[in-house]
Amino acid sequence: MNNASNLDNIATLFTQLVLSFHAAAWQQLGKTANPFTNKVERNLDMAKNSIDILGMLEEKTKGNLTEDESKFLMHVLTELRMNYVEELKKPEPEEKDEPKSEQTEKQAEANKDIKDDDKP
Repeated sequence: MNNASNLDNIATLFTQLVLSFHAAAWQQLGKTANPFTNKVERNLDMAKNSIDILGMLEEKTKGNLTEDESKFLMHVLTELRMNYVEELKKPEPEEKDEPKSEQTEKQAEANKDIKDDDKP
């Protein structure tokens, strides 16, 4: 493998690494659905961790990236950090309630138990 193609391969791998953490953070911020569950799930602790890893990568590679790679990483970090702050301002999503029919049945059972307890 010649030096030019090796550098191209390294640049591609760097981009793929950044994009994989970007996609993970985007999902963890609740901006995209989890591909395994097809549900939007928000986990801000995990999102912060993914963003922090990219921040560490930025620090550790300082001076070793091309101008385009550096700008790309800075853009991804800026976007993720802004969205993270936006998500922090939102209230925690509430757990979804049971479907109404199940909830009504359980409520009826609970009420029946209460009435049965009142009998002498």
